[in-house]
Amino acid sequence: MKYKILSLILTLVSQLSFTQKLPEKISEKDFSIGKSIMLKSSILGENRELNIYLPLSYLTDISKTYPVIYLLDGSRDEDFIHISGIVQFGSFSWIDMVPESIVVGIENVDRKRDFTYPSLNKLDQKEFPTSGGSKKFISFLESELQPYINSNYRTATGKTLIGQSLGGLLATEILFKKPELFDNYIIVSPSLWWDDEKLLDIQPVAYNSNKSIYIAVGKEGEVMERTAKELFDKLKMSQRENTDLLYEFLEDKTHGDALHTAVYNAFEHVFRAEKE
Repeated sequence: MKYKILSLILTLVSQLSFTQKLPEKISEKDFSIGKSIMLKSSILGENRELNIYLPLSYLTDISKTYPVIYLLDGSRDEDFIHISGIVQFGSFSWIDMVPESIVVGIENVDRKRDFTYPSLNKLDQKEFPTSGGSKKFISFLESELQPYINSNYRTATGKTLIGQSLGGLLATEILFKKPELFDNYIIVSPSLWWDDEKLLDIQPVAYNSNKSIYIAVGKEGEVMERTAKELFDKLKMSQRENTDLLYEFLEDKTHGDALHTAVYNAFEHVFRAEKE
C-alpha cells in the first residue's frame, strides 16, 4: 500500500512539474488562406459561394496583375485548400513553376445538375434526376463569374480551368463548345461515359488563341481510361501549332487521388509551355 501511495505521489509531482514547464500562450487567432464571397446569380436563380485565394504579393504590390485559376469542386471541404497550396508552393521564387495566381474555387450546390448536359440514356436520367443544367452553368461562368472576378480583382490575361470527374466532363464540354472561355484546360478523370459517350462524337469549335490542354486519368477501369485516351486522340488529330497538348496515365493513382498529382504535373507542363 505504501508503494502504491508513493507511486501516486511521484506521478502527481511529475505531472505538476511538466505542467509548470509549458510556455504561456500570449494570443490566439484564426488562420485563413483566403476569403469566401457569396454571389447572387440571376442566371442560376440562386446564391453561389466562391472561395478566393490571393497571392502573397497581392496586397503589397498594387501595380501587379495576376492570372486566374478557376477550380470546379472548389469548396473548402473539396479541392480548394490543397489546390491553392500547390499554387502557393509553385509560385515561390525558388520553385518558379507557376506564376503568382488568383484561385477562384466555385462551391457546389448540385454538381450533378451543373456539370452535365441532358442525357438520352435512361439510366443516367434515373440516377441523376436533376442533371442537364450545364448550359446555364457555363453561361454563369461566362456572363457573371468571370466579369465579376475581372471587375473586383487585378486580373491579367490567362485563365485556367480545372475539372475532375463530372467537373472534367464539364471542362471538356466547354473546351468543345466555348473554347475561348479559358486559355488552359486541366481535365482529370473526365466522366465521358455520360450520355453513352456522345460528347466525344461532336466536332469541337475552332479557336485562334493559344491553348494548353492537359488530360490525365488514373487506374480507374476500362471505360474511364479508354475515354480519356480517346479525348486526347481526338484533340491530337486536329492539333494546331497554337495548341500544347499532353496526356498522362497515372497508373499508381485512382479516381479518388489522381487530382492532386495531376494538377501538379499539369502546372509544370502548362506554365512551362507559356514561358517557351
